[in-house]
Amino acid sequence: MSEGDVKSLIKELQIAPENLPKIFSTDPQAVKIGAKPGQIIKIHRKEGQLSYFYYRVVVEE
Repeated sequence: MSEGDVKSLIKELQIAPENLPKIFSTDPQAVKIGAKPGQIIKIHRKEGQLSYFYYRVVVEE
């Protein structure tokens, strides 16, 4: 996510980035997209007709 997107998300959710759920930088999906510790990633999941967005902060293992 861009810095502007992160700021908007944090303001919207009224949460500190460190309080978001975590994902390890060694997670296969984090490695695949080149995520670095400290970044926030947006995960899009589809279940049938429904779409969900999840946010994770990347941390070192």
